[in-house]
Amino acid sequence: MKTISSSQNTYIKELVQLKDKSRKRRKTGTFLIEGKREISLAIKGNYELETILFYPELFSEKQLNNLTNQQINIIKISKETYQKLAYRDTTEGVLAVAKSKTNSLNNLTFKNKNPLILIAEAPEKPGNIGAILRTADAANVDAVIIANPKTDLYNPNVIRSSIGCLFTNQIATGNTTEIIAFLKSKNIKIYCAALQASVNYHSQDFKNSTAIVVGTEATGLSKEWLENATQNIIIPMQGEIDSMNVSVAAGILIFEAKRQRNFK
Repeated sequence: MKTISSSQNTYIKELVQLKDKSRKRRKTGTFLIEGKREISLAIKGNYELETILFYPELFSEKQLNNLTNQQINIIKISKETYQKLAYRDTTEGVLAVAKSKTNSLNNLTFKNKNPLILIAEAPEKPGNIGAILRTADAANVDAVIIANPKTDLYNPNVIRSSIGCLFTNQIATGNTTEIIAFLKSKNIKIYCAALQASVNYHSQDFKNSTAIVVGTEATGLSKEWLENATQNIIIPMQGEIDSMNVSVAAGILIFEAKRQRNFK
């Protein structure tokens, strides 16, 4: 087992870049995972791990052995080195370097005859993306698709805010045009959350193959989505504002679909 005690080590410097720079993540096809639960979920989600780094005063070798039995490069690191790599204030002493997935639409597979898909167009804030992924996991949707992504899916704050649900969902990314074409090729109905030409969401039948599409709070969905919708839907507001947080809206709509499907 290798030991690295200096935060100035060349490999550690590369991992810091991996944590901080999306360009580095794209170039190497790898990213950094922090925390026992998150690493466990990545393993369960069939992500390939390259290296595990641990600080033994926080995470023991016994815990390490219980985490995985895969043949992975293991590095013991010092407190200084760990603090250089750790993203969270409250932490568990273990990190992993994992290989990214392609997240291609062509890789999506649906076990259910009538899949339920959650689509978010151009979400920018990592916290919102993480919350959307948590909602998707809670509802056990068939897939999450991010249209025109503005934030790297493997941003450490996405992983943190999703509490590892990045790894438990089947996820794809693409531009709006190709996603709409994909949905139509699969005969999946498109329900867009929008203010214009909309009907109350609970009036619609979501039991067939369904994609629920949400946009940003600031600009909503693009014209292309609205023009290709099976139906625009709205959550009636009873206060002074006309919109809510995108992850909250997604949760309301997705769980209405699950209610109609008897949570199967």
